[in-house]
Amino acid sequence: MNKTILKAAAAPIYAHSAKCPDLKQRLDDLIDETVASSLSAEALAQSLAGGMDEIATMVRAIPGHEGRLIERGIALVARCNPHLVVLTQNLRLPVTSAALQLVGLNDPRNYRALTLDADHGGRKTYTPDLLIVNTATKIAHVVDAKRSLISYESTRIDELKRRMLAAALVVPDLLYKHHHRLVAEEVRIVILNAENRKTDIDAGIWPMSHLDHLVEVAGAGEAIGSLQQAFRSRIKSNWELARHTFIRTSDQRGGRVMPLHGETEEDEPDEDDIQAPGEDAAATIVDEPRLIKLGFAQVPARH
Repeated sequence: MNKTILKAAAAPIYAHSAKCPDLKQRLDDLIDETVASSLSAEALAQSLAGGMDEIATMVRAIPGHEGRLIERGIALVARCNPHLVVLTQNLRLPVTSAALQLVGLNDPRNYRALTLDADHGGRKTYTPDLLIVNTATKIAHVVDAKRSLISYESTRIDELKRRMLAAALVVPDLLYKHHHRLVAEEVRIVILNAENRKTDIDAGIWPMSHLDHLVEVAGAGEAIGSLQQAFRSRIKSNWELARHTFIRTSDQRGGRVMPLHGETEEDEPDEDDIQAPGEDAAATIVDEPRLIKLGFAQVPARH
């Protein structure tokens, strides 16, 4: 895959920064909220006391917690740009057979002027992690954020991109009807890989370091990287405290406390990766469609 990263010297200077007031505190609060229940030192100590099954369950859950943390962190960082409307709730987009055929069998130029009715679709859906609309440029980004793509085969990634493009066909209608008459004249899709590997810039698979260009906020990608590191450091600290607590209270058992070797490579399946069975209803094309451009996210032009 193309791993070319936009050089810092060629990157635009954005008017908005991730060092905006209160962002760091909000990200810290987000970590506190994430670990408060099942990843606190007390909860981890209880998992140790519960035996191998509970420990395994806890370890498997960590990547999922981190993935959701990243999604929520991106939303917070994006809101540093006042021109962006960030949507994260009720984003189940219909994916019809007609839309999949349009995407699979046609050049984007042949369907970029079409927008499908968001209220008519089949049982198959796609739920993006975020839908980010720039009210100044009227560009909407359908965003799927991944903690890692290491476990994703190329065919699975290609299928995800096809569903994202098919779902993007309803975005202009959805925004206008259900989100206060928001207007999108162009819809782009992007998969953000927090691991910063297995990227393909031109085909819409971006490293998290390119988040700056997506939300037009300087330091956005760095802020998410720092969020991840802070989360992992908190988990490590809680784990060490849990181990010491467990050892002090259960010496009589003589059991061995297993070390935590980070998170597993396999991500928990996203809700949007699970498609419901059944036939799709026929897609409905909106009368008098506006000129809508559809495609992959684009980095700023190099100077």
